[in-house]
Amino acid sequence: MIESLNGIFETINYKQSTSIKLYDNDKYEDYPAHWHTTPEIIMPTENIYTIECYNQIITLREGDIILICPGCIHTLYAPERGRRIIFQADINPLRFMKEIETLLTIMSPLIVITPEEFPTIYDRVRILLLEIRDEYLSSSSSFSEVSIYSKVLEIVTLIGRSRAGAGIEPAAVNTPCKQEEYIEKFIEICNYISAHCADELNLETVASMSGFSKFYFSRLFKQFTNVSFYKYVNQKRIEKAAELLTEPKISITNVALSCGFDSLSSFIRMFKIVKGCTPTEFRNMYQYY
Repeated sequence: MIESLNGIFETINYKQSTSIKLYDNDKYEDYPAHWHTTPEIIMPTENIYTIECYNQIITLREGDIILICPGCIHTLYAPERGRRIIFQADINPLRFMKEIETLLTIMSPLIVITPEEFPTIYDRVRILLLEIRDEYLSSSSSFSEVSIYSKVLEIVTLIGRSRAGAGIEPAAVNTPCKQEEYIEKFIEICNYISAHCADELNLETVASMSGFSKFYFSRLFKQFTNVSFYKYVNQKRIEKAAELLTEPKISITNVALSCGFDSLSSFIRMFKIVKGCTPTEFRNMYQYY
């Protein structure tokens, strides 16, 4: 259930003295369009469950798992009878790890884990989520939050490695060691883009940093992140802009210029493409936080 909704912004009422929240939910209740600053993991344990996000309708079968990234507006639809795990955890304490941002970008705006799409990790992710539920609902577990966060980290690590590893498979990457080397290289590049997204970044310069030709880098980068180089840069700029928009004293024009956009119109257009709303609408939604 949504316990605290202002406009379309949901404030998560975490379990006492923790930064986690889990519902073992069996309510026949739809949840309107909303967003929050935490990632959300949902798995139906009985019957189906339907999610709408950015005009995409996803119907989860029993046992399918979805991870919805922070800041994504989504709507939830429940069947008349059913049950599902709905889990949220504050990731801000984990942001000191640079790879967390890369993982979230790889998975953005959402990722669906099924036996067919992720056969090598699905069973483990499902078990971890069930263990998180049992740990959360237990009244006698010591260091429960620590245990749960360790399982969250394992889940996102499994997803990240599987997503990245599945992508980088050109003929030249013919050994596990070489594949791991490429993954580490692209994590470094993604971290660099995150740190310098407001600067003038171009494909040729970043490709030369990697040691690859522009064509080869562009191909590998898209396989690794699932988006093109310039789309990735714009996503990081919009993420930075979304943070700045929460400060009402900064004008939208200054936000645009601070995030690497040459004009207000291009910023508004890209923000709407990435976030599904204009910067002004986003700022108005966030005022409820």
